[in-house]
Amino acid sequence: MTPLGAPLGWRSNTPRPTFFLTSSASLPYYHRMQISRPGDALGTMQEVWEYYRADLQAVDVQIQKHVDSDVPLINQVALYILMSGGKRIRPLLLLIAARLSGDEDAARQAVTLASAVEYIHAATLLHDDVLDEAALRRGKDPAHALWGNRATILVGDYLYTKAVCLAVQMGSLEIDSVLAHACRIMAEGEALQLLHCGDLTLTDDAYLKIVECKTAALLSAACRLGGVLSGASWDEREALGRFGRFLGIAYQVADDTLDYVADQGRLGKALGKDLSEGKITLPLLHLLRTAGAPDRQLVQTVIREGQASPAQLREILDLMQTYGSIVYAMDVARQHITIAQQSLDGFDPSPHRQALVAVADYVVSRDH
Repeated sequence: MTPLGAPLGWRSNTPRPTFFLTSSASLPYYHRMQISRPGDALGTMQEVWEYYRADLQAVDVQIQKHVDSDVPLINQVALYILMSGGKRIRPLLLLIAARLSGDEDAARQAVTLASAVEYIHAATLLHDDVLDEAALRRGKDPAHALWGNRATILVGDYLYTKAVCLAVQMGSLEIDSVLAHACRIMAEGEALQLLHCGDLTLTDDAYLKIVECKTAALLSAACRLGGVLSGASWDEREALGRFGRFLGIAYQVADDTLDYVADQGRLGKALGKDLSEGKITLPLLHLLRTAGAPDRQLVQTVIREGQASPAQLREILDLMQTYGSIVYAMDVARQHITIAQQSLDGFDPSPHRQALVAVADYVVSRDH
């Protein structure tokens, strides 16, 4: 299958809590490592986390600093989701992209803008969990289970507006435009997903369009914003945006595939959650298209009923292995990663370019 938007002739190669962060603190994502001196090759995700540790810690400080509402409930719910151990992929990409030019002023500005991007991401998680009636978020109770739907939605709205306030302070119309466009596309993606919930006629291309809107839009914006801050040329900004777009599509395809095969404890949500919610993702689309009539009937019945028993889920997982649905979906994700990495060809070799390549590799090799 040709990845969405691939160029013609493309070929695949296959109470308010307090948090303290110090220079020796472990990031929520990975434990501290004794590596990553300037000039070191960045071949793994752990090495990338460590290389940008100081920047990421500065982002976490900014995230906490700007959650400063006079309403204690807002601060409590906001910090609950913001400090719950997310990977900080979007801030990380912005930070790396801002350093591609070697501009230290841009790197400092990137810390504030990266926190704004994470606010937007956290807001989408709060809203998504209410819409999906999620039982788990990052292995913990979701905010709506603790504070209710209304409070959760309102705090999500607060985080959106806080992100806007931080962006406006940058004094750049282009920054405002990139973020506004991303938020609009993300909202359209959520609406598209709702429209196609339980839709047995959904095509692969329609699914990838939902993914591009819902997930890839913000990842693309984060990469492009780093280029804006660093004074990159128009072509370089376009390349960074394209990198983030294809990486984002791959990220969501891989995430949807992990919903069927990952370890639930590491994934942080119930396996088969998408199936129970009527979300038809790429592994399921492939299974519906390739399975024999009796097997296809089982899958269609589960989707129509909106829930799967443990036995039904196990049977569907076995069918996905039998018909190669997991392999197919991950192959599609890898194809998009290849295009993402090709988008970096115009940049000079550097640790920062190498870091972007490593992040892309991580997207299709992670287990959670």
